[in-house]
Amino acid sequence: MNARLMSVRSLPSLISVFLLVTAAYGQTALPPGENDALVKRALAAELRAIQDKRHPLRYRLRKSTPHFTASKEILETRDGAVARLIAVNDKPLSQEDEQKERARLDLLLIDPSRQRHRKMAEDDDSGRANKVLRALPSAFLYQFAGSADSPAGKVQKFTFRPNPNFDPPDLETQVLTAMTGEIWIDATGERVARLEGHLQRDVDIGWGILARLNKGGWIVIEQSDVGERQWRIVHFQMQMSGRVLFRNKIFDTVQDQSQFAPLPLDLSYQQAVQMLRTSQPDAARNTR
Repeated sequence: MNARLMSVRSLPSLISVFLLVTAAYGQTALPPGENDALVKRALAAELRAIQDKRHPLRYRLRKSTPHFTASKEILETRDGAVARLIAVNDKPLSQEDEQKERARLDLLLIDPSRQRHRKMAEDDDSGRANKVLRALPSAFLYQFAGSADSPAGKVQKFTFRPNPNFDPPDLETQVLTAMTGEIWIDATGERVARLEGHLQRDVDIGWGILARLNKGGWIVIEQSDVGERQWRIVHFQMQMSGRVLFRNKIFDTVQDQSQFAPLPLDLSYQQAVQMLRTSQPDAARNTR
């Protein structure tokens, strides 16, 4: 799960420490002691990856809810990510909306404080994700459930359940005490490739204005190698309900990331804004 108290906006990024390769699997046994070792090595690799700032990428993000879909082009920079809205409900922006988006980018250029605030939020989310990643080896009990051949290579499947001896040290890790599911690990790269998690009971979390997540919520996240041995989340789906202030809140969202391309390590956010202002994406064709 990805320093402010958590807001509703940051919930998906915190959960996104759980990463999907789909394949049929059969029951085979790993050598004694190898189960926990493989899981721990994969989780350690995820922790290193979330701390790695040396491989910035450019990509497309398509986020949809039951009532709305937005597609953005995103560039990662040394000053934090910069985004440009390129489609709404899988249709290119109207002339009026395009002008508004260009005006927003222009304002970002002349007011660096806006980007600083975004970078601070990104760093806060990364800090929370680090907390959860460090807790995963001890938060769950893992059991080997089979191996599989996938297009990316051999994968190993594990089920997990809460470790009764785990005492969550902070609010970020409280949700782990109520989650069960399956985790898939790419055996060659030793990276987490899939997680499907289900909440088995209500969880009081107290993150900012979010007070509770309800039993029955679930997430599915897929991650893959997007080039040059860089693994990124390519699919995220969440259906959860919770209590926000004194209102019930439903989180029903799907996010897909695609069209990854490397960027220069020293790219500034101003340079990224200029790149976004001059690009002419075929949004209707490329955001699906």
